[in-house]
Amino acid sequence: MAINKVRISSDVELKDRLVAINRVTKVTKGGRTFTFAAIVVVGNGDGIIGWGLGKAGEVTAAIAKGVESAKKNLVRVPVLKGTVPHEQSAKFGGAEVFLKPASTGTGVVAGGAMRAVLESVGICDVLAKSKGSSNPHNLVKATILALSEMRDAYTVAQNRGVSVEKVFRG
Repeated sequence: MAINKVRISSDVELKDRLVAINRVTKVTKGGRTFTFAAIVVVGNGDGIIGWGLGKAGEVTAAIAKGVESAKKNLVRVPVLKGTVPHEQSAKFGGAEVFLKPASTGTGVVAGGAMRAVLESVGICDVLAKSKGSSNPHNLVKATILALSEMRDAYTVAQNRGVSVEKVFRG
């Protein structure tokens, strides 16, 4: 599948959202050293999403590094009337996710890490299920993979070399 990478421009307003923070302890002869790892998702609420991991000695520095990393990994995903265009599943590591379109007013029926990704990309009505691992690292990656594999009617029509009206007529 072709992943639609996006170059960041200064006019795009990206909002960052913290998914998880992990405190890591290293024990040495001199005592304990604490560092923090932060998983961050950035999105513009209109089909652009990216994730990043930042590690630092303080939480705020880890989040800032995660945001910078996320801005380098942006992808464009199709959002159709506030939901996903079709059903899609994806697997990353031990985490498997399933996304299904929902009617208007349903809301985001998803948990934890998946909810952060789906709301950041601008999806407001979706049914989602995570199976397997609940590790936020793998859930974020699997959700973004599922979203990046989505195709809207215009992309399908362009690949087939026909107009969108012909795709819907059959």
